Amino acid sequence: MNICVFGDSIAKGVVYDEEKEKYVFSKNCFLDIISRNLGVTVKNFARFGSTTEKGEMILDKHLEEVSDYDYTLLEFGGNDCDLDWKAASENPDQPQTGQIGTEDFVDNYVRMINKVKEHGGRPLIMTLPPLEPHKFFEWVTKDLDKFNVMTFLKNDKTNIYRWQEEYSDLIFEIGDRTDTPVIDIRRAFLESSSYGDMISLDGMHPNEEGHKAIAGFLEDEWLDLAKRATNIISWSELLPLEFAC
Repeated sequence: MNICVFGDSIAKGVVYDEEKEKYVFSKNCFLDIISRNLGVTVKNFARFGSTTEKGEMILDKHLEEVSDYDYTLLEFGGNDCDLDWKAASENPDQPQTGQIGTEDFVDNYVRMINKVKEHGGRPLIMTLPPLEPHKFFEWVTKDLDKFNVMTFLKNDKTNIYRWQEEYSDLIFEIGDRTDTPVIDIRRAFLESSSYGDMISLDGMHPNEEGHKAIAGFLEDEWLDLAKRATNIISWSELLPLEFAC
């Protein structure tokens, strides 16, 4: 089996190394684990900082290739929903819409999925790992006015979580609109009683434990989709396959 992947730093395997105090590329990201465990060949086109807008530009450069892969996995949203925290610190009463607003986020995602299908690819899409709001708040406000940012958040740090959750929920709408299977990796975290332990110090990137959780969930969920579509019972039987939502 071979897959190609378009996405952001999560798909790229970026984690925060607390000892080195910097972001690094993990050799144990969820795609590496799947590749080792299942023999899946992965071509990773994901880029750090990508939104759906940037991701579509990268996808456009490789559209003629997607038919060469069994599946095309799309993973976006974390950067689309990100807010301007410096602006929130300086002007806490000014509303924001994220890097990419929700309507444009949906439109961009739908357009990417349709392009993959039009060029002979089989798209799959993923929900977002949850933010850990307390870690995230401390991370983004390190050099900012925390009081003003709290004012922007209406004195509730969990509003950060709910804002990001809205984008993750839109993935299901996108899947329904385009008849595309959704891999709900968010569940891999929320079903844990301590999902914050699977999130890096920055509150947004899964750490290596988080990537292990994604890999295990992705394997199970992907196979479950296959079983419901065709009664396939093992990974060795998985391809060729047309998924049904």
